[in-house]
Amino acid sequence: MTTLQQLLGTELPLIQAPMAGVQGSAMVVAVSNAGALGSLPCAMLSPEVMRSELAAIRAGTSKPYNVNFFCHTPPEASAEREATWRAALAPYYAEYGIDAASIPAGAGRNPFSADAANLLAEFGPPVVSFHFGLPSEALLAQVHGWGAKVLASATTVDEALWLEARGVDAVIAQGLEAGGHRGHFLSHDLTKQLGTFALLPQLVRAVKVPVIAAGGIADANGVAAAMALGAAGVQVGTAYMLTPEATTSALHRAALKSDAARHTALTNVFTGRPARGIVNRVMRELGPIGTAAPEFPLATSGIAPLRAKAEAQGSGDFSPLWSGQNATGCRELPAADVTRMLAQGFHASL
Repeated sequence: MTTLQQLLGTELPLIQAPMAGVQGSAMVVAVSNAGALGSLPCAMLSPEVMRSELAAIRAGTSKPYNVNFFCHTPPEASAEREATWRAALAPYYAEYGIDAASIPAGAGRNPFSADAANLLAEFGPPVVSFHFGLPSEALLAQVHGWGAKVLASATTVDEALWLEARGVDAVIAQGLEAGGHRGHFLSHDLTKQLGTFALLPQLVRAVKVPVIAAGGIADANGVAAAMALGAAGVQVGTAYMLTPEATTSALHRAALKSDAARHTALTNVFTGRPARGIVNRVMRELGPIGTAAPEFPLATSGIAPLRAKAEAQGSGDFSPLWSGQNATGCRELPAADVTRMLAQGFHASL
């Protein structure tokens, strides 16, 4: 049976979770050079920035790395829905002296496209991962065509079976504890979402491809526990967010180090799609899950000026402070050291 290390070409069956907005190529290089699989989140990158980041990775490491993309279907903009959202935010606009009429609409996050695939083909990244399902058959064939291994997130057994049937090389079992956006795509019913250690053994039994555990794993003991439940490897994000290679803001770092990190929730107020972050003012007062926010990713533009104004005053009240439910593994250590600490869990599992 092929191990995850053999599949990915890494020394360790460990993936650094792609974390859009708090990391770039420096994290990828550090983690890959430490023997794990570094990941570059590309959903928020322009083609120019993506090319620059990929060039930096190629210059910094000869080890395998992963690039990650979203696969959502861009929604039709609704003037009525946007007006409802702006009305919900109106008291905050007034508080910060923001003219709502001056705020442009915009998506902020793009799904995987032919242009992105053509750009990637120039670099031939060895691993490509997807969130919110998969791209079209043609795009998926193009990715497999240069020899890349394809990973994708599943949050239910049905999603894992769907992904396996479409040729993914491994499935990431994203538990409810995970920080950032939920990867669900077959159903938006949050009651179907399971914790990592409930989801993982079900996926291991259901599919023949390797299953990677993600969500709530922050230290070597968590790694060992996931491996004991049949995981082929683990994906870890939050534990890397205080490393010097991360671009996590000072406000976000302070929140992760505070008692506030013990209270996270799924919220749609920042992007329009459920994502887990540290509870702050706007989450408490508007939701955290509500019906006013437009569909993902259209909610982003309405809240962006509030975030900018608040952050300029030293406040994270309107910032997406993404975090998993278990921030206890966050260490202000180099990413390579965090990788080695997590790797001790693989030895324990043996």
